Amino acid sequence: MSYILYAHPFSSYSWKAMIALHEKELPYTLRNVEDEGVMDALRDQWPLGKFPVLVDEDTPVIEATTIIEYLDLRHYERAPLIPATAHDALDVRFMDRVFDNHVMTPVQAAVTEALPHLIGASDPVRTQRARDALETIYGWLETRLTGHLWASPQGFSMADCAAAPALFYADWVHPIGERYLELRAYRGRLNARPSVARCIEGARPYRHYFPLGAPDRD
Repeated sequence: MSYILYAHPFSSYSWKAMIALHEKELPYTLRNVEDEGVMDALRDQWPLGKFPVLVDEDTPVIEATTIIEYLDLRHYERAPLIPATAHDALDVRFMDRVFDNHVMTPVQAAVTEALPHLIGASDPVRTQRARDALETIYGWLETRLTGHLWASPQGFSMADCAAAPALFYADWVHPIGERYLELRAYRGRLNARPSVARCIEGARPYRHYFPLGAPDRD
């Protein structure tokens, strides 16, 4: 059994799906959408051309969160990423949404503002709004993470698959201040986890794509 994953090594949401595959030690073939032919094949599976898309035989599974849910249904015995009890699962799903919507979304907004060829002209007000949003969620996460190794008390989960790329790039956009000791330590634990470290190394050749300048510290 082997999956096909349409993705890009530098893409945050691609990381999210890859981390789940790595955690479960599932073999997969990465089809890098940087190749025009691969992108055409992706659009055959999902006309919007968004990635990641996981293909299981002839079945496409679309969106990173859905991919993780699917993998947990198929391979729950391998490093479960969503708790079996409904209450605990709800907490994991909530934190998954926090990292996607309230960390990754402002990160993407700030990055987009640094790509004026996409939007016509950058707007410092929109950039500052994105940075302010990150500063606010950093404070909330600092409190939330106190006393926990991972995003949810249930252990490493889908929420951490979302957190790893979100916080990796968020710190590049708006550095996590020294006063956020818990959050900085959490990001460090994520980066050191083998499933995440594998993504970091796989993305290293593409760092020149980052329009704000990729720091050397990671």
